[in-house]
Amino acid sequence: MGKLTTPFRYDYVGSFLRPEALKKVREAHAEGKATDEELKNAENAAITDLVKKQKALGYHVITDGEFRREYWHLDFMWGFEGIAHKAGGGIPFNGEIAKLDDTWLVGKIAAKPHPFVEHFKFVKQFEDENTVGKQTIPAPAQTFLQLTVAQNLAATRKAYATNEALIEDLGRAYQDVLQQLYKAGCRNVQFDDCTWGTLVSDFASSTYDALGVSLDEYQELLLAVNNLALENKPADLTVNTHICRGNYHSTYFSAGPYDKVAPYVFARENVNALYLEYDDARSGGFTPLSHVSDDKKVVLGLITTKSPVLEDKDKVIERIHEAARFVPLDRLYLSPQCGFASCAIGNKLTEEQQWAKLRLVKEIAEEVWG
Repeated sequence: MGKLTTPFRYDYVGSFLRPEALKKVREAHAEGKATDEELKNAENAAITDLVKKQKALGYHVITDGEFRREYWHLDFMWGFEGIAHKAGGGIPFNGEIAKLDDTWLVGKIAAKPHPFVEHFKFVKQFEDENTVGKQTIPAPAQTFLQLTVAQNLAATRKAYATNEALIEDLGRAYQDVLQQLYKAGCRNVQFDDCTWGTLVSDFASSTYDALGVSLDEYQELLLAVNNLALENKPADLTVNTHICRGNYHSTYFSAGPYDKVAPYVFARENVNALYLEYDDARSGGFTPLSHVSDDKKVVLGLITTKSPVLEDKDKVIERIHEAARFVPLDRLYLSPQCGFASCAIGNKLTEEQQWAKLRLVKEIAEEVWG
């Protein structure tokens, strides 16, 4: 059993660029030219190689790179009872339409044996005295958002007359999955959450207006479902959250500083650490970090995964010390701002450029924290 806990001084969010060999098999599988077993074998081989590279670089956390998924969030949601999907659809990102499948409610939400548990078991076998596995899943709030956006709300209301009833079942279903992961030996879980990143934007009102609530009321709903999911979790299960403004093919969904949401999520969400997007001007300044509760760690996402250009080391170090004005340096950590491939399409950089980014993260962290 790995006793290491996330975050680490040098860390990463979780997803990696899919290797070409895996892409080809997945494409063949979609065309009916490769079997389920052939796809699984290709995934296993790619993940095994990925973990070797993660370890060789000296990182203490290992993931499967999300290689078995098409989407960082939807694939997980389809693992619940009551949630259906079909191919097609998309939402506008900055300058590009993100191709996302349609996902909606067809009945009451309930947990069942979740396929991600088997995904984690494969990673678990590679843990050693220096590394520990991390399982990334979309936050409960993310699933709540998915089911209550304007185009899905009518279907959701057929099963749940109120937001509170939906939150109750959704939170309990997440509790079940966390227990499944725990029984499989998982001790480090990461909630990936774009809901807060959406609310910082100028067009955020379209999200909560559809539900007939105010911004403050909507943030209370997001907090309620996330914190309900965390109730009754084992004491030695670390759960962190990663807050993002969208990451699709090097584009983003929203922009804006954390000021509006910090008093809620930074102060009151019952997670161990916050992985925060701070890679460019879209994220605003560090002042909102003053709302971070004393029991939380903060992972500064100062290295971008959206561009292959390497950051200036001295400038990154300067920004770390600037953030330390609001959160003590011993509670700060460093990572890229998001994954390298939140969806299978991946961001616009090469695998070597991806690893160069992670080498830079490690180099900076070792210089700052020793």
